Amino acid sequence: MLRFRKFSSVLAAVTLGYFLAGCEQDTAAPGARGAPEVVVADVVVADVPLIVELPGRVAPLRVAQVRPQVGGIVNKRLFDEGSQVTTGQQLYQIEDALYRASVESAKAELARSEAVQAKARLREQRLIKLIHTKVVSQEDYDLANAELREAEAGVAAAKAGLTVANIDLAYTRIVAPISGRIGKSFITEGALMEAEQENELAVIQQIDPVFVDIAQSSTEMLRLKREQASGRLVRSTEAMTLRLVLDDGSDYEHTGTLEFSEVSVDESTSSVTLRGVVPNPEHLLLPGMFVRTYLEQGIRKASILAPQRGVTYDYAGQATAMVVGKDNKAELRELKTAQAIGDQWLVLSGLDVGDRVIVEGLQKIKPGVEVNPVNASESSSAATE
Repeated sequence: MLRFRKFSSVLAAVTLGYFLAGCEQDTAAPGARGAPEVVVADVVVADVPLIVELPGRVAPLRVAQVRPQVGGIVNKRLFDEGSQVTTGQQLYQIEDALYRASVESAKAELARSEAVQAKARLREQRLIKLIHTKVVSQEDYDLANAELREAEAGVAAAKAGLTVANIDLAYTRIVAPISGRIGKSFITEGALMEAEQENELAVIQQIDPVFVDIAQSSTEMLRLKREQASGRLVRSTEAMTLRLVLDDGSDYEHTGTLEFSEVSVDESTSSVTLRGVVPNPEHLLLPGMFVRTYLEQGIRKASILAPQRGVTYDYAGQATAMVVGKDNKAELRELKTAQAIGDQWLVLSGLDVGDRVIVEGLQKIKPGVEVNPVNASESSSAATE
């Protein structure tokens, strides 16, 4: 009986202890549920270079399609496919025997016409002396003078015929109209060609330097023009610099410049074509190659920068950020961003100078909830210590 009483006393004491501990936890709970702590970063205002990333396509500076200007059989091909050719370099030789004969015939016709002219001039000179003596009539002299002019016209026509024959003979030597890299030959020796035929013999492309055609949204271009007109966007130089990233992700060594922009908008894509010129001494850039371009369009004054880790995007692609507003309450802001600059976003609208963007603790809060903000620099120092 004594043992039972001792056991009952111990059990009562233990039960009372658990009860008192539970009461202490309940009284401590309201204090533990205070305002959640979040880490914030101040919005930065700075002058930043406005660099846009746009898709581009390489195009040759000049393109020449080699075509024959006279017909005939191809005797020789005088170039290596894929080699570099220079202006005036002979590429093909057409059988020229018929054209040489035409030149000789034109020379003979010129000689005959000159002989007729000389005969007519002598007769005209004799009659002009006799007409004053009334030995010959005025009609005879007029006829002789007309024959002389006809002979002179015959000489001029013969000279023109000889010039045409020489030109046709020269066209049997098909030469490069421009300097550049020549592609494959679409015709072989022994093939028959026609003058000004539709199919080209070969194509020459000048690829040092090259054009880079860039597509930019017309909406973005309109915004840039407005900012430039307002003085918000200032160009650092007259020519915009152009930097390329190749398809394998490597940076291209040489930088180019923007030459001009198209004056019309593509109806199918609502974009404007910009054209840059880029040096290509190593011939790494080939026509048709896709590249990523980084175009420095100027310096944007007093730009607002927000940390990237404080900006999120919803399913509709709308950029948002949580900021600490009045009375330390969280506010949701919809942002309009332009581009990434380092680890920050260039914000066009939605944030103002002095705003504090929440960068950590977003999962613990929602709009309208009171928060306990801690500056990001203070949080980093505490973590380091």
